Amino acid sequence: MEPALRDGDWVIVAQLARPPRVGEIVLARDPRVPERLVLKRVAGVKGGACMLLGDRPDESTDSRTFGPVALSQVLGRAIFRYAPLLRAGLI
Repeated sequence: MEPALRDGDWVIVAQLARPPRVGEIVLARDPRVPERLVLKRVAGVKGGACMLLGDRPDESTDSRTFGPVALSQVLGRAIFRYAPLLRAGLI
């Protein structure tokens, strides 16, 4: 599967008005280093936390490494890629 985002993509992130849904790409704080932000796809939501997975499982550090992420640490949902221009569009 082709990753939804690539290095160098610039995205707009909308604040969450509802809990994230499976399949959405979200911006969250890395539970190991809260100052670090990660963009990952939601694989599941349960009990006030969500499982986040990268689109390239063999190369991604995600919930398989750092565990579920509290919903309070999910900052928003990626909605639009605006750069590079040739890849601009809804996510």
